[in-house]
Amino acid sequence: RAVRHLRLADEDRTPNGKVGAVLAGTRAAGHEIVVIIDDDVIWRRPQLERAHAVMAGTDLAVLRPQNRYCEMTWAARWDTGRTLIQRALGGDWPGTVVVRRAALLDGGYRGDVLFENLELERAVRARGGTVAVDLRLVIDRVPPTTRHFLGQRVRQAYDELARPAHLAAELALLPVVSIGGRRAIATLAVGSVVVAEVGRRRADGRASYPPTSALWAPAWVAERAVTSWLALGSRLRGGVRYRDGRLRVAASPALRPPGSRSRGAPPSVTVRPVGRSQRAAPVVQRRSPGVSRHGDRLATPSGMALVGRRPQTVGQGEARS
Repeated sequence: RAVRHLRLADEDRTPNGKVGAVLAGTRAAGHEIVVIIDDDVIWRRPQLERAHAVMAGTDLAVLRPQNRYCEMTWAARWDTGRTLIQRALGGDWPGTVVVRRAALLDGGYRGDVLFENLELERAVRARGGTVAVDLRLVIDRVPPTTRHFLGQRVRQAYDELARPAHLAAELALLPVVSIGGRRAIATLAVGSVVVAEVGRRRADGRASYPPTSALWAPAWVAERAVTSWLALGSRLRGGVRYRDGRLRVAASPALRPPGSRSRGAPPSVTVRPVGRSQRAAPVVQRRSPGVSRHGDRLATPSGMALVGRRPQTVGQGEARS
């Protein structure tokens, strides 16, 4: 498979460098189904086949998989607590997404926001596209370095400015603990473990996440109790730091799709397991009881393109396709 490194034209550059790189790479892609990946995400052929089967068998515009860490460092365990809570609430936001090329390029999405994956989904849904979460499709991810992990704490909390209900719940954590004392701390700790374990068990997540993963949820909840207030402070100072500047907007407000009566969360998608010579019969529904399979080396099925990025260069105008 050929890999092309694209240098962005000046008009393609965006304050959030990833967005400009994604749009440039998608325009250059030769297939209708495109996989957008960060450089720490590892797709394998059976997973690509499954994603291709789902997209080819439905009218989905965006398919959001899930991530797990391929090595459980302390930072990976800490962040897995967050992942499991998000799975329990409907699905995590991974470093990769599968899109239909025409749906993404028909208007693109804003490049001056922090939470670019949410922005992408909201833009596509506002134009009438269908978005789904596949809890069975779990993609490996390389754990972050300690420095990178610590540098992302406030930035990730800032994402929730785009989801006011989530932000309000997280801002309430510190006052609740201050007023309720040890009893409140114990309740939140136990409650977070229970919620995380629900997320681990959803869609047979036990096959992808270690048994002790949910025990790290209280650490993430304690972190978010503090960093949500730091994120709010960053908003008052003009936005969160991003490279050499600041990004003020987390994501655009959710708009109601044409002809829609609800702004509900994207449904999960259920498909039967996909083998090397087998294709899936997809069915869109609210819950997904399946488990993803992990196989051998990365190779794209016909009809699918990969668009990736290197964080250290994307801000200087490079993308890969």
